Amino acid sequence: MSLQEQFQQAQLDSKSLSERPDNMTLLKIYALFKQASTGDVEGSRPGFTDMVGRAKFDAWDALKGISLDEAKQQYIDLIEELKG
Repeated sequence: MSLQEQFQQAQLDSKSLSERPDNMTLLKIYALFKQASTGDVEGSRPGFTDMVGRAKFDAWDALKGISLDEAKQQYIDLIEELKG
């Protein structure tokens, strides 16, 4: 199975985890997905009143410079770990 196919399977698997991950893990899943599918974050950081948007932006921004393939592999590994 190619990396892209594994990534797509991990996306499906993420929707059927036995229990909901904590918020920090959810942010990491979000950030890895965005880095793997879009690349480095662009645009400006959301304003102070958008705390969720800021947290998502910051988590994604922390992955700046990681290649799409590396982010896909980290995403796959994290979902596999959560599946237990």
